[in-house]
Amino acid sequence: MLLGTRSYNRLVLRLRAWAERESNHSMASPTPNSAGNSIYGSPRSPPNASRSSSRAPSPNSSFTHGYGPRSTHGHGTQGYGGITPPVQQGFRSPLFRTNRAPLLRVFVPSPEGDWLSDASVLECEEELKRAGLVGGLMRMGDVVWDMAVGEEGNAGRMIWDGSYLIDLDYTYSPIGDLPRYIPGFAFPPSYFHRIIRTAASSTSSANPILRLDISPWGAEIASSLQLLQDRVRTETPQGSFHNVVRWVHRSSFHLRSPQPSRSHGRTSVRVGNAGDNGLLDHRIPLPSTSPTGAPLFVDPGWYGKVVVETEGTNEALGDLQDRCGSGAFPPRATPNTTSGSNKDKDKEDGKLVWRILRERSRPGEIWLRTVSTKERLM
Repeated sequence: MLLGTRSYNRLVLRLRAWAERESNHSMASPTPNSAGNSIYGSPRSPPNASRSSSRAPSPNSSFTHGYGPRSTHGHGTQGYGGITPPVQQGFRSPLFRTNRAPLLRVFVPSPEGDWLSDASVLECEEELKRAGLVGGLMRMGDVVWDMAVGEEGNAGRMIWDGSYLIDLDYTYSPIGDLPRYIPGFAFPPSYFHRIIRTAASSTSSANPILRLDISPWGAEIASSLQLLQDRVRTETPQGSFHNVVRWVHRSSFHLRSPQPSRSHGRTSVRVGNAGDNGLLDHRIPLPSTSPTGAPLFVDPGWYGKVVVETEGTNEALGDLQDRCGSGAFPPRATPNTTSGSNKDKDKEDGKLVWRILRERSRPGEIWLRTVSTKERLM
């Protein structure tokens, strides 16, 4: 079993490297000529092709066997000599999908049953090291599943944060969700879809939970904040559905790739401060960094419009204002309460918890809803 899981993990990570290499190659390769254009790069016909011959082509002619130039009288989907070329498919594999988290496997029996003890988690890390995956192949966000625990819900699933394996967070979900150390903006919105499962008890809990820091876009959110009346369809405990009208605070902000600037004849964007050795990049930097200290950037899957909403109460509005950071909204009076360090840490973590509304989201427009402290389970 151990040799099988090690070989499987190495195969999955090699497939990921292959898929990324093919993706980079397809982006760097020139686009094919449009339909009707000749191989000479001009819509005009090549030399000696102004008049079509009235005789049938010879059976031995290379033009009828796909070895000659492209026919200028055929359709754009035809290849050389009128033969339709095979359609180039993207990377496909039943073991790995692009823009999705890989699910690596280990087999470490746990004496705690469905709950992994600290010793079991450390043994899973050692198994990954023995397989030669740590130190180059694994990345932050890779999901590891201990097959010896079982497969009910998210049992046995852990997240690699770049240095260590960490358990899922059970503060807002009974079966676990992404921990606070994994920033959601650094991955595509559907990166953990069906890898980290969600509870199916209700429509709300079926939406995945992510940790997102929206404070860099707080001013844009404040400028478009509105109190709206929304009509939603809710499910009762008896299984019936009702249309409910509610008030919500809703706003939006946009994530766009930085505009390129010319630098020594090359198109580039400067990211960071003066001490970054002139790092040039085309991505949006995140305020947080990885546990290893490496800079993090917004994944292009988030580019477009991001809609945020919360309940229409004053309490929910204050929570949204706190999430936008200081300076986005006018200061308001808050009760001066003294709390311990653990409560302060939980409050700061609560500002980052969001749910992705799958039923409303689509490519280029992602909908988010705040997760309040009333939804805490522990």
